[in-house]
Amino acid sequence: MKFFDLSWSRVFAVFLKELVQMRRDRPTFAIMIMMPVMQLILFGYAINTDPRHLPAVVEMREDGPMTRAFLASLHASSYIDIVAVTQGPDEAEAMLRAGEATFLISIPEGFERRLVRGERPQMLIAADASDPVAAGGAIGAVERIAQSAFAPEFQGALSFLARAPPAYEIVVHRRYNPAGVSAFNIVPALLGVILTMTMVLITSIALTRESERGTMENLLATPIRPVEVMIGKTTPYIGVGAIQVSIVLIAATLLFRIPFAGSFPAFLIAVTLFIFANLMLGYLISTAARTQLQAMQMTFFIFLPSILLSGFMFPFHAMPNWAQAIGTALPITHFLRIVREIMLKGAGFADIVGDLLPLTLILLTLATLALLRFRRTLD
Repeated sequence: MKFFDLSWSRVFAVFLKELVQMRRDRPTFAIMIMMPVMQLILFGYAINTDPRHLPAVVEMREDGPMTRAFLASLHASSYIDIVAVTQGPDEAEAMLRAGEATFLISIPEGFERRLVRGERPQMLIAADASDPVAAGGAIGAVERIAQSAFAPEFQGALSFLARAPPAYEIVVHRRYNPAGVSAFNIVPALLGVILTMTMVLITSIALTRESERGTMENLLATPIRPVEVMIGKTTPYIGVGAIQVSIVLIAATLLFRIPFAGSFPAFLIAVTLFIFANLMLGYLISTAARTQLQAMQMTFFIFLPSILLSGFMFPFHAMPNWAQAIGTALPITHFLRIVREIMLKGAGFADIVGDLLPLTLILLTLATLALLRFRRTLD
């Protein structure tokens, strides 16, 4: 019965105290409000399990009315966005390997002549199957686009071509992951996810831990400079990142039989830049958070869009433009492309420059902001 013998005035006093504490802890309150809003926006608008507007390069060695009609239908389709039209295989192959195109559609020379003769010529679709989800639906869409594009041409004297089976054959080559094994896409990308989660989280509590333990005052009393604090605080975690990279690579090759087909020196450069970028991001968070709890909350607030908007779980090109813009500003987006290109596609340094430069720019921006924020903390 003592449980019901309450003093509602004391309960109300504790209630008011908690409201005051909540008002003072504004970062935590803001994250509590913004987290469901961000999830609603990301899952409701940015995530699309039916990939559309996937980039494709067309290798067109035949320039006739039928092939032009097919090209126009591709342009009008919502599944395919033609980013380039070439006449030779070298440029198209390079774009597919560098991730600039998801599909390579090749129309061979003499296609229309053989089509009219009833020889059933072949049309090649080379798909980047390193992401099986992105490749699957669009391949079927290209086949439907071809049927609708050629149907108006198969009239009159060419009406015999409208009979089944189709007067042409579409041959699909699934590059880099012919069997469509999902582990080939997920496991290399897990390296970026693991490094992001651990490096940012560990570093984000670096300064807040010093403040909570009361050792920050001793550190600030020394003649050490902000850049020296930054280097000293982040350098030990580089070794931790190297151990994680080794574990993931060994597991990927031995357990999941994932090939490492590309340049290992290019991979080392990319993973080093990515580790530094995550350390700088965590250090920047540590300059804004007042407690370790706030640092962890901010880390997870950033981690969610890093997972959803980077191309790890859902095709990057299937997202709306505003979501792609946010994803492009995240270091993990560029690293996922690099690691998949190197491991699965045999890419070298020249193939990853397009993502290596933005990753470097993000690193320099984060380091500059973190240094400026720490100087303000000193003041």
